[in-house]
Amino acid sequence: MIFVEVFRLLLVIAGTIGGLAVGNHVGRHTDAPVVGITLGALFSYLLGGIVGRLLDKGLRGAVGQLRATPASEVFAGSVVGTTGLLLGLVAGLPVIALVRSSIDYPLVAAFAWVLCVAGVRIGVAKGREIVRAAGLSHILDRPAEPPPGTALLLDSSAIMDRYLMILGRSGLLAGGVVLPRFVVDEVRTLAESPDPVASRRARRGLESIEALRAAGVHVWMSEEEVPEFDTVADRVVALAHRLHVRVATCSTEVAEHGSAEEVDVVDLRHLAMELTPDHLPGEHLVVDLVKEGRQPRQAVGYLPEGDMVVVATVSYAKDPLKPSERYASTHFDMYRIAGGKIAEHWDNLPKDAALLHSDPNATNKP
Repeated sequence: MIFVEVFRLLLVIAGTIGGLAVGNHVGRHTDAPVVGITLGALFSYLLGGIVGRLLDKGLRGAVGQLRATPASEVFAGSVVGTTGLLLGLVAGLPVIALVRSSIDYPLVAAFAWVLCVAGVRIGVAKGREIVRAAGLSHILDRPAEPPPGTALLLDSSAIMDRYLMILGRSGLLAGGVVLPRFVVDEVRTLAESPDPVASRRARRGLESIEALRAAGVHVWMSEEEVPEFDTVADRVVALAHRLHVRVATCSTEVAEHGSAEEVDVVDLRHLAMELTPDHLPGEHLVVDLVKEGRQPRQAVGYLPEGDMVVVATVSYAKDPLKPSERYASTHFDMYRIAGGKIAEHWDNLPKDAALLHSDPNATNKP
C-alpha cells in the first residue's frame, strides 16, 4: 500500500500542476485556475489509485514467489533497487530537457519510483543468482551450519497445521526445524490458491514460521531440491534421510512412506494429543470408591493409571456463614504404589520436621 500511496501522491502533484497550467492558459484572471487545480487533483487521485494498484499487482506477479538467503536478499535488493532508481532518473532527464513543463518532475519521480520498487523486489527474489553473477558468492553464500540430528524436517502438512505453533511455544522444538525450499514453494503456491480454506491455512503456516523464529526456534533453510524423486513426499523423506533428521508431518502418506524407508517420523497431531491432558481444569470427574478406609468416613479409589491411590477423608465443621449449620469438606491424600509399597505421597500439609522423617509405609498400615 505504501507504493500505491506514494505513486498516487506523485500523480496528484503532477495533476495539480497540470490543472493549474491549463487553467492559466484558459484564463489567468478567472476561476479557471481553481477549477483546473480541483479537476486535475481529483482525476490524478483516482488515476493514481487504479494505476498504482495495477502496477503493484504486476510487480508482485513478476517476481513470483522466488526467494534467497537473507544476506543475498539484502545485498541484491539494495543494489538492484538503487540501480532502478538511478535508471529512472537518468531516463527522465531527456524528458525534462525536451518537454520543459512543470509536470515533468513529478512524472519522472513516479517513473523512478516504479523502477526502484521493481528493482528491490527483483533483487530480493533473485538475490542468490545476482550475487553469484556478480562473483560475490564467496562472501555472501557461506556454507550453512548443518542441522543437528534432533531437528525436525517439516513437510507442507506440518507447516500448515496449528499444532506446530503450539509445540514451538511450549519449547518442544528445541532442536530446531528444517524447511526445504521446495516445501516452502508448495505452501506459497497453496497460499495463492482459489480455495479459501487452503489459502488461509497456508498463509497461517507461513506466518507461524516467522513466529517460531521470533520465539527463538532455530530454522534451517535447505536449498536441496532432490530432483531424482517426483513427488514431494518422496523428496521430503529422501532429504530427511540425507540430512539424518526426523520428518515432522500430519500426513498419513508421508508417515507410512517414512516408516517404509526407515526414516523416523513424528506425527505432530499424535504428539500433541499425547501431550494433551485427559481432563481439563474444572472438569468434573467420577472416581469409583472400591473399598472403605481404615478410619470413619474414608474410602479408597483408583485413578485410571492403576498405580495411583487416592484416599478421601470427609470431615465436618461449622459453617462460618451459618453458625447453626455444619458443612462437609473432603481431604485428599494421593499415593503412588510401587512394589506393593508407597513410593510417593502427595498431601496439602505444611512443612513439618517430624513428617519429613516419617515412613508412610509404617504410619499408613491398615
